[in-house]
Amino acid sequence: MRMDNKISPHELVKRVRAKSEDVRGPYYRDTTAIIHSSAFRRLKHKTQVFFAPSNDHICTRIEHSLHVASIASTICRGLGLDSELAWAIGMGHDLGHTPFGHTGEKIISAMMQESGLPPFEHELHSLRVVDFLAHDGRGLNLTYAVRDGIASHNGEKLQKSVMPTFTVKDLGAIESRVGILPATWEAAVVRQSDTIAYIGRDMEDAVRLGLIEWGDLDEAVRARLGSSNAQIIDTLVMDIIESSTTEEGITFSQSCFPAVQAMMRFNYQHIYKSRLLEGYERYFSRLLRLIVDYLRYLIDECSDDEARWREERNMLAAGFYRHYKEMRDAYLSHDGNLDRLVYDYVAGMSDTFCLDCANEILKPEHLNDEIASAMTGKWFDAPR
Repeated sequence: MRMDNKISPHELVKRVRAKSEDVRGPYYRDTTAIIHSSAFRRLKHKTQVFFAPSNDHICTRIEHSLHVASIASTICRGLGLDSELAWAIGMGHDLGHTPFGHTGEKIISAMMQESGLPPFEHELHSLRVVDFLAHDGRGLNLTYAVRDGIASHNGEKLQKSVMPTFTVKDLGAIESRVGILPATWEAAVVRQSDTIAYIGRDMEDAVRLGLIEWGDLDEAVRARLGSSNAQIIDTLVMDIIESSTTEEGITFSQSCFPAVQAMMRFNYQHIYKSRLLEGYERYFSRLLRLIVDYLRYLIDECSDDEARWREERNMLAAGFYRHYKEMRDAYLSHDGNLDRLVYDYVAGMSDTFCLDCANEILKPEHLNDEIASAMTGKWFDAPR
């Protein structure tokens, strides 16, 4: 069985801006561009499922990206597909994820819709990052095949089989992830690998945090898939390799898929809909709305008056002003307006940076410094 992409290789490696390739090849070159991007660096401090910045052993978004890339590359090796293409898609698929995981995505999406903008979808925002936001509005200039895989990776929608379309889409015209299917076998592999990467890892984190135990998962599911994340990954990777065909697509087997469905239902009930994660939404909603409102206020009140921005005396105002000045013309050229500027900036933040920004907004330390430096500060009685 040979799985060929029914698209011209020339189309798959085409870039928005033509460039001569080097010894790395087009897809490995895309991987290096992704790794060196600021958006990728910030993934190390972005929540996967559980917000636990002080716990080194809870999965973060960067670890998840590495899992997806390695799982997809392994499956592609087993199927005779291009593992370098799969690795590049896997490494870049979540570059557009918000702080605080899917909870943050839900909150930012709601705020954007309140402002009359389309809902936020991290798949399409990841494409926006690599096509536009990275490198000060120039994007990463990735190949079509990698960009398509990033835009169509929706692993949250569980499917038994994913069949590529083998069509070249106008990626810039896509308005919703709904119904979007990958163009290549490798992108279809990444889509299934996304599910494989998180289904057991999320369970592992929940067990580590004492939320559930492996024994809570139905015995039949454990017997079919395994009782650890490593076992689950091994089972599902081999199942995909052994079951996938040119007729069926990249698919789970008939015997394995019901167990995957059962485990997904268990995770939703006991992890994603748990009281712990439900409690995140109230807190992070207040946090993200505070930052968005503050940045929109600064644009309205300060505009191009740099002195007004500096009067805020905090790193958020100073950093955002520089970003605002550097990106304004790019937004006007690309979007025709600045409507998404604040939302894009906040979506790009790491969890820790969000917390630091909120702290600055609510606790203006420079006022304390000015009082402490005054001659009649808190150490002396004021003269009468």
